[in-house]
Amino acid sequence: MYLTNVSFTKMTERKSQIISKAAVLIKKKGFDGTSMRDLARSLDLEASSLYHHIKSKDELLSHICFEMAEAFAIGLAEVNDIYFNAEEKLRMAVQSHIGLLTQYPEKAYIFVNEWRKLNETDLAKFVILRGNYERGIAEIVKNGEDEGLFNEVDRKFAVLTILATINWVVEWYKADGNMSATEIADKLTDFILTGLKK
Repeated sequence: MYLTNVSFTKMTERKSQIISKAAVLIKKKGFDGTSMRDLARSLDLEASSLYHHIKSKDELLSHICFEMAEAFAIGLAEVNDIYFNAEEKLRMAVQSHIGLLTQYPEKAYIFVNEWRKLNETDLAKFVILRGNYERGIAEIVKNGEDEGLFNEVDRKFAVLTILATINWVVEWYKADGNMSATEIADKLTDFILTGLKK
């Protein structure tokens, strides 16, 4: 069961626009370096008008991190519900993950790099989500071992290596770059499988 923090479907269009703009600023200046005044200025709003939609930077960070976590969780749950062998599941899981990283690059960057700055309550919830996601990847690795496709490995180390490898994309991906998201996912999956396959 996946934990959700807020209902993003009920978010107003204006609030969604504000959060997207905030993500661009936070990626550029860092969470600590971005003020609500900066955000209001970038939106050509009075600070009082901004606070009508967003109460604090903490709320912004929470929205971004939990929105992305929920999307990642849904994608992985769909992969693990499909009856394919572990190699195909891993390939699909990486495709899903890379797809989200490249579709929402600013939010993904914040999700990967700024989550530790969540307030104490949200951080505890977020760590549970991270653990759930890691267990979902570990399940694929275990399936591969059970199917005789993958070597027996230190599963925790394998999962952290897989996630570090694919999350690194947020540091260098460019929409107008030489490789599409699909090509990136294929190349990274091939690389990961060299360390797993018998």
